[in-house]
Amino acid sequence: MRKIGKGLIFIGCMVLILFLSGCSRKEEKVLNVLNWSSYIPDSVIRDFEKETGIQVNYSTYSSNEECLAKVSSAKEGTYDLIFPSDYMIEIMISRGMLEKLDTTQLSNVGNLDSLYLHQSFDSQNQYSLPFVMASTVIAVNRDHIKDDIDSYQDLLNNDYVNNITLIDDQRIIIGMALLANGYDMNTVNEKELEVAKDWLLQLKPNIKAFDSDSPKNFLITEEADIAVLWNAEAALAYQENKNIEFIYPKEGSALSMDNFAIPKGARHMNEAYQFIDYILRADVMKEIIESYPYKNVNQATQALLDPDYLYNIASNIPSDIIEDGVYVKNIGESVKLYDKLWAEIK
Repeated sequence: MRKIGKGLIFIGCMVLILFLSGCSRKEEKVLNVLNWSSYIPDSVIRDFEKETGIQVNYSTYSSNEECLAKVSSAKEGTYDLIFPSDYMIEIMISRGMLEKLDTTQLSNVGNLDSLYLHQSFDSQNQYSLPFVMASTVIAVNRDHIKDDIDSYQDLLNNDYVNNITLIDDQRIIIGMALLANGYDMNTVNEKELEVAKDWLLQLKPNIKAFDSDSPKNFLITEEADIAVLWNAEAALAYQENKNIEFIYPKEGSALSMDNFAIPKGARHMNEAYQFIDYILRADVMKEIIESYPYKNVNQATQALLDPDYLYNIASNIPSDIIEDGVYVKNIGESVKLYDKLWAEIK
């Protein structure tokens, strides 16, 4: 019998190592999520990992534009699941950035309330499914502010210098200025946008900060007494200070529908579907909504929610506010007008 040389043994070991490492990669259970800040509790992520054995790599963004920039600049397959808002879904569809969804892989998709399906930005829900709805609201610390406030125009009060926090979102804040002046918050009319710019420059001395990550903290720490922020942030601030009042301005509020979506070329699609289906469970969505009280769009969860949520107009947005609210729309190349205006304001 011929002896096997040391070189052949070495080669054989290397082949075996490569084979085993290849098997390991095939069995890898990973999910790369890109989501808004303060949207899903860590406990939900950890419980999902324990239940499925899937490791979740979680990163965040603070605006739809940042989400678009991150997905666009990253190598295809970097992210497996994202949560863009309505108009950004439409933009990403138009750029071929999203996979079509296979809802047959989602046993809990029937839990979604049909009221929030088939929106104009994805009328057949081919590329997205609703996660939560949000609305802008004015929050006021009544310990310090006694004035009547029911309009964006009231924010121009000279007594509020360095005392207002705004969401750091150009479409929402420019939209607020447009609404304040009686215009469509999605206008591309340059004269109307110029009026909005002048209005925001008039407001600027009153602005303490732009913050989309956690604007409620300015209210909680009393660094600012007024904020224009998302409804859940206002509800969470109220939990800390019962003297915080929620005001839906008479000009109307900006609405946002944030959605599950799978980026084109996602490498872990099965894991993405498992995560979506997990979140669509009534008990899991209850945990999310009670931690971050946005408008619930899961009808199976609604019956489980506490009265503290159901009767809080900041968290459970009233139907008339939704009816009178306005969604941000995709305005195509005209968004450059907003970019220019935003740069002049900030």
